[in-house]
Amino acid sequence: MEKLIVISAPSGAGKTSIVHHLLQNIDELSFSVSACSRAKRENETNGKDYYFLGIDGFQEKIKEDAFLEWEEVYENQYYGTLKSEIERIWSEGKTVIFDVDVVGGLNIKKQYPTECLSIFIMPLSIGVLRERLSGRGSESDETMEVRLGKAEEEITKKQEFDTIILNDDFEIACEETKEIIRNFIKH
Repeated sequence: MEKLIVISAPSGAGKTSIVHHLLQNIDELSFSVSACSRAKRENETNGKDYYFLGIDGFQEKIKEDAFLEWEEVYENQYYGTLKSEIERIWSEGKTVIFDVDVVGGLNIKKQYPTECLSIFIMPLSIGVLRERLSGRGSESDETMEVRLGKAEEEITKKQEFDTIILNDDFEIACEETKEIIRNFIKH
C-alpha cells in the first residue's frame, strides 16, 4: 500500500533536522518537495529544498488545482504540496515524507486518513523556539513574534496528530521517530 508520513511542528522545533536524519537512515522514504511563493534563501536549491514559484506562479498553480494542500501562511507567503510530487514518489515505489507546517499536515491526514501517519514534533518550550529562531539570524524581531504567536497556536493542535515526539534531546527524538515510522511502513 502507498503510504505517507507527515512531520509537522512549529517553526524552530527541529522538524527539518529530524526529516533529514530520517531520509539518511530509512531507504524507503522519499522527500516531498513543497512549493512556496517566497524568495530562495542563499543556501537553498530550487527543486531540492522547495519549488520557488513566486506569488504569481503559486496563484496560477492554485487555479490549475495542482495542489494536494496549500495555504497562505503569512500575507503573500504561500506554501503547498503539489499533487505531482506524491505521484512521482509513489511511482518510484517509495513512501512519501513531508516536512510541513501543522495546518498542512492536518490537511494531508484528512485526505489520506488510513495511508498517512502524522507526527507532531513538540518543542521543549516557547523559550527554546525563540533561541533556535534567533540563532538562525533570519528573523527580525517582528517576524520572530509572529512566528512565536503562530507556534503557540499550532501547539494547541498537537492532539490531532497520530503521535507526538518531544524534541528535548535530538538523538532520542530521531530514534523514537525512526522506530514509529519503520513500524508504520511494515504494516
